[in-house]
Amino acid sequence: MGSVLGGAIGLVCATPMVAQEAMTNYGFYGNPGLLDMPTAEVAPDGELSLSYNRFDPMRRTTLTFQITPKLSGSFSYTGTDNLTDEFDIYWDRTFDLSYQIVEEKGLRPAISVGMRDFLGTGLLSSEYIVATKSIGDRLQVTGGLGWGRLATENTTGLSFGTRDTTTISTGGTLNADSWFRGPIGVFGGLSFDLNDKLTLLAEYSSDAYVAEVDRGVLDHASPVNVGLSYALHPNVSVTMAYMYGDTLGFGITGHLNPNDPFYAGGLETAPLPVKQRPSRSADALGWSGAWIEDGRDAPGIRKALSGAMAKEGLTLEAMSLTATKAELEFRNNRYPAHAQALGRLSRIATRAFPPSVETFVFTEVVQGMPVQSTVIRRSAIEQLEFEPAGEMLAATRFVEPRALPSDPMVRAEGAYPDLNWRVSPYLSATLFDPDSPIRSDLGLRGNLSYNVAPGLSLTSTASLKLMGNVDDLETNSDDDVLPPVRSNAAQYSNQFQLNDLAANWYAHPAENVFSRVSVGYLERMFGGVAGEVLWKKPENAFALGAEVAYVKQRDYEDLFGFQDYDVVTGHVSGYMDFGNGFHGQLDVGRYLAEDWGATLSLDREFNNGWRVGAYATLTDVPFEDFGEGSFDKGLRISMPVDWFIGTPTSETRDLDLNSLSRDGGARLDLSGRLYNQVRNAGQAEVEDRWGRFWR
Repeated sequence: MGSVLGGAIGLVCATPMVAQEAMTNYGFYGNPGLLDMPTAEVAPDGELSLSYNRFDPMRRTTLTFQITPKLSGSFSYTGTDNLTDEFDIYWDRTFDLSYQIVEEKGLRPAISVGMRDFLGTGLLSSEYIVATKSIGDRLQVTGGLGWGRLATENTTGLSFGTRDTTTISTGGTLNADSWFRGPIGVFGGLSFDLNDKLTLLAEYSSDAYVAEVDRGVLDHASPVNVGLSYALHPNVSVTMAYMYGDTLGFGITGHLNPNDPFYAGGLETAPLPVKQRPSRSADALGWSGAWIEDGRDAPGIRKALSGAMAKEGLTLEAMSLTATKAELEFRNNRYPAHAQALGRLSRIATRAFPPSVETFVFTEVVQGMPVQSTVIRRSAIEQLEFEPAGEMLAATRFVEPRALPSDPMVRAEGAYPDLNWRVSPYLSATLFDPDSPIRSDLGLRGNLSYNVAPGLSLTSTASLKLMGNVDDLETNSDDDVLPPVRSNAAQYSNQFQLNDLAANWYAHPAENVFSRVSVGYLERMFGGVAGEVLWKKPENAFALGAEVAYVKQRDYEDLFGFQDYDVVTGHVSGYMDFGNGFHGQLDVGRYLAEDWGATLSLDREFNNGWRVGAYATLTDVPFEDFGEGSFDKGLRISMPVDWFIGTPTSETRDLDLNSLSRDGGARLDLSGRLYNQVRNAGQAEVEDRWGRFWR
């Protein structure tokens, strides 16, 4: 985990130093707090932090996300020396939530309620209500009531019900019967800003570290902790502390906010200026429409247009032209903000077409499917070039391509076939193995995409491992209760891997209906045939989809071979845009191990492409048969590369944090599923980033 933290700290240190709010103090639990005790503070909306904290006998790595302005969530991985006889270091995964009930105002303090380890073994489980009040510009005072671990020192003598203190060996289940139950402890503390970088921290802890003291790994000599926090950088802080009268503690935290890109204005080249049309007297032929050839085409215009679009990372697929209207089908190869692609194309169009052409119809094509048509008047482009982008949006119309009357299209020369390939380094990791918390492989990965014709493509990914130890992971198939569909993943960690090799056919067979069929080696562990259909109306917040596949398990050694195990798997999916950047997905169906159940996902998406989310799968596999973690769940983060480098690219870097690969709740790992591809080019997403239309 140290290498991951080091990379993250280096990343946030590269952030330009800009004026910002006072830095939130993150405690040794990796969320807003003093040292071990929480506060009622909240971080800026959307902030992501990664921290590493250590004091004997514990070390903890925590990822925290400010989900909404008042709600934050944390995932921690904590190791404790000699806590059990089974492991030298006992590792425990925990999930925490905190919600600020009221914010500080006048004489009223900020008040928050929170839960630690509400979905785990219960070893670190606690709940609290805490208040924090600022006194002047430098002093903050905190006091709170705690349950669970936070009620093992300085208790009040009061109790709410009875608390079950039994730990759960497999973890991963809600321990709701214990929430805010049992004795109540009192904790408090203060922070004082000595200057704009150095902060003094002091607290009275209500955690007696009972299990650690009983095992003799910690001498809890005092409930008082004191420390200093120093801001190395606007995005990085370090903390040193004297903990429990017994040991020194150290912590480092780095944070960034998806709302604040490295290069706020972007570093892309300036777009072409809009070309104003000449008067009718200055270009009588251009206004007459007599320039058009065979009623719908002008090869010279099409060729020049295609060349100009290519310079902007756009591909002309087809064109239809009359004296007053130009219809273009195009691929966006560069811009993650599809509105920016439309803006660049609009500018090019004003320079490419004769003055009689007043209406532009731009239809974006994704995987050969026409996803959305945008209708823009040329006169609006000319008049509004220097006006706010919102005025241009008001003059723009979005239409489902199949609902729009269209003239016959002429295919652009050179659009197909189209070959794209890339070779890049890769780092893959397996996390949370008790014997080795992080294992990784490092190597080179090649991606190839060959678009044969509209909607028809061949795709492949292959990897060459240069070093790594993922294949050392023991591959227990959940005690043979379930077919080993994922628990044997390490056996596929060969030096050369054919991750996938498939033929894909995408189509738009009816209005608001999209389809996909893939056949071949669909992922690194399974091959076969998969089909998917999606219904999505541009103006609707919800969509429906269905997928079915027949697959066989691939051989461990033979790149093109198969084992005997086969299965029919599939899901019915519902998608919902809740607004404010929140998107939900529910998949119900049959998984690879022939278990039946559902997966619920919730993501927060930022209008610059960042995505942070969580998911959980429950099937008919009993928790005790599933193994450690009880059921499949995880966190995922998708980071747009252009956010870091300032120039447009559709590339992302994805991070998936989940339990060790288990067989229950395992779904086919297909790339190119329909929903995100269709939605990303749809009306709602285009409007959300319309501010980049003139960029």
